[in-house]
Amino acid sequence: MSKFKLPVIPSSTQKAIRFPNSTIERVEKAITGTKYSFSAFVVAATNHALDDLNITEKDSPEELKK
Repeated sequence: MSKFKLPVIPSSTQKAIRFPNSTIERVEKAITGTKYSFSAFVVAATNHALDDLNITEKDSPEELKK
């Protein structure tokens, strides 16, 4: 498995996402003492998860359910 990295975030669009409080607490604990923001961590974690799923642009939502 590849090493988890927190990249510099390129231009973006704001989205509202609800997280369980316990998840927020875990993320905040993980980034304490680092230069990374909550948003940077969530974006990096999402990209890492998507890469692990080997999703390509041609995959459809039905293929992701398999």
